[in-house]
Amino acid sequence: MGMRNKLAAGLIAAALSGCIVTPAYQPPPPPAYQPPPPPAYQPPPAAPAVAYESDAQVNEPPPPLPVYEQPPCPEAGYLWTPGLWRWGPQGYFWVPGTWVAPPQPGLLWTPGFWGVVGAVYVFHGGYWGPHVGFYGGINYGGGYVGNGYAGGRWVNNNFQYNTAVTNVNVTNIHNTYNQTVINNTTIVNNTNITQTSYAGGPGTRTTPTPQEAAVANEPHVQPTSAQLQHETAARANPALSANQNQGHPPIAATTHPGSFSGPGVTAAKPVGPAWHPATPPAAADTPHAPGAMPAHAATPATPPQPQRPAVQPPHPPGQPAYDKTQPHPPGQANQQKPKPQPQQKPKPKPKQAEGEKHHEEGEHPQ
Repeated sequence: MGMRNKLAAGLIAAALSGCIVTPAYQPPPPPAYQPPPPPAYQPPPAAPAVAYESDAQVNEPPPPLPVYEQPPCPEAGYLWTPGLWRWGPQGYFWVPGTWVAPPQPGLLWTPGFWGVVGAVYVFHGGYWGPHVGFYGGINYGGGYVGNGYAGGRWVNNNFQYNTAVTNVNVTNIHNTYNQTVINNTTIVNNTNITQTSYAGGPGTRTTPTPQEAAVANEPHVQPTSAQLQHETAARANPALSANQNQGHPPIAATTHPGSFSGPGVTAAKPVGPAWHPATPPAAADTPHAPGAMPAHAATPATPPQPQRPAVQPPHPPGQPAYDKTQPHPPGQANQQKPKPQPQQKPKPKPKQAEGEKHHEEGEHPQ
């Protein structure tokens, strides 16, 4: 029995294996939804010019940049912000260069700069950003050679300093490297080389490069509160006024913002002639301010001279028609004397028409 059952089971399995069961027809599933491809990228039209924020317009160029030594970096992570001239109520004043903590790691400082537009000098404010933008091609020194920043670089949120152009104490700061920077015709060190202080002057540029133009469209961060306080303190310091220091500020650079005294302060070197404003800013508001007196001293001397021969005082009756104390050109003194006399005699005529009689000598128009 067992063998029969096994044989029957084998026959049944063989029969079933030879049968082909054809399933009912089913249509293929629809393809998965594919969104339409996005339209081809169309870059925005290029702006005709790169716009920069400005907050001052002056008719006089800023003084030349002072020459000074960069103070040493006080601690790792601080970035150098070069000094520059700003405009205030008393004219140009110097904002000392200083070391500043950036708002966050990875940001670099683009210095502000003056640019000439026609006969007007416009100031463009500085800002923080991932890259250094256009600052007029001005060589501020300390790594700002006119294009970008050669004083250091960010590596993994740590700032490395280029000791070739940056004053760093390698005993305290170890994130350093040394790379010589060549700016056109001279090797740059930590001392300002050129003294041109505005874009459009010798050795500068008025047009940004394509890379600098692209930086203008990146997100920017405004100056920190320490930077703003530093500038406010400089504005209030009389020693930093260009009218007083004649372009050689005694506080040219500091180690910390707002710190204007102590061992971390460097003064400008006596390089170049003394600077004097072409038009004293205080002349209009303070007539007796220093430097304004020559302009006011010349004012009362010139206008009266052309007015003296043109304006004659009134002549009382019986007096000559001209003042003998006034100079007359040769041959004209006698001509001026008889002309006004007929005008004096007809004065009593209206009174005679009214019937008035005058018997005193000299009153009758004879």
